[in-house]
Amino acid sequence: MKTKLGVSALSLVAACGLGVLLGSMTNERRPEVAMAKEPVVQAPIPPANDGKLRIIIFGAHPDDSEYTGAGVAVKWARAGHHVKFVSTTNGDIGHWGQAGGPLAVRRIKEVEAVAKKMGVAVEVLDNHDGEIMPTMENRRTFTRLIRQWNADIVIGPRTNDYHPDHRYTGILLQDSAFMVAVPFFCPEVPALQKNPVFFYKSDRFQKPNPFTPDVAVGIDEVIEPTLDALLEMVSQIHEGGANGSADLYPSDPAARKKRDAQVRQSLARRYAGGATQYRDVLTKFYGAEKAKQIKYAQAFEICEYGRRPSMDELKKLFPF
Repeated sequence: MKTKLGVSALSLVAACGLGVLLGSMTNERRPEVAMAKEPVVQAPIPPANDGKLRIIIFGAHPDDSEYTGAGVAVKWARAGHHVKFVSTTNGDIGHWGQAGGPLAVRRIKEVEAVAKKMGVAVEVLDNHDGEIMPTMENRRTFTRLIRQWNADIVIGPRTNDYHPDHRYTGILLQDSAFMVAVPFFCPEVPALQKNPVFFYKSDRFQKPNPFTPDVAVGIDEVIEPTLDALLEMVSQIHEGGANGSADLYPSDPAARKKRDAQVRQSLARRYAGGATQYRDVLTKFYGAEKAKQIKYAQAFEICEYGRRPSMDELKKLFPF
């Protein structure tokens, strides 16, 4: 499948100016990145009325959408459907030893590599990592993105989460769930005639309410290419992101090979845990006998703010 990618991460020179490349630091050691009104990586819009589903997956950082979409995105893409990952910040402080523009460029290149392997589109918004807020400007941005993609499915985080960027990305998605169909809100982009179905990704948080899955998808047949793609995010997976250290990924080739195997196994366990935890939901979609054989899975919860689909429609949205 031909990959639907936006401009190269190197176009940050034009999009964000010299500050994003230098990543200069203030006395408070806050990365100074010139903010752009437009995304630093922007995906092309797929052709209209081609009979394919359009899925847009929001994550707060350049790795969140990739984890959330992962196998199910590969399955949609292989069936010819249009999938886009959106990072709502540029990830410019998400590492233990690097920050600012250089880190933003690095992380954008990583998610471009993931998108290429998965056969999906990718878009990265130029908001500072750790600083996205549920503002009117951001509500308009989210609404425009969903409308421009003409989304059938929107996926993102719930609003009870340890990270403020995750929480506020979830709030902005909730805020856009109604506004995407309001004609005189952001009138420069036509309102959607049919509200998408909004879904939450799975999480472990229990208060004020736990994740309750409505859909579970087996991803056994795509688990290996999925893991291959996710391993492109070296700064986050191999080096540990903001909570890592130099010891995690040393320069010694043998040590790196060992670390590669460790992180691959850890990712596989993540999706194996989904199959175990959501076996009853898998049974609802696949039947008891087939569900018992599924080793890897992802689950999603319907957000009540968007369209409420029937079981028949759910099976059309997840036609696996």
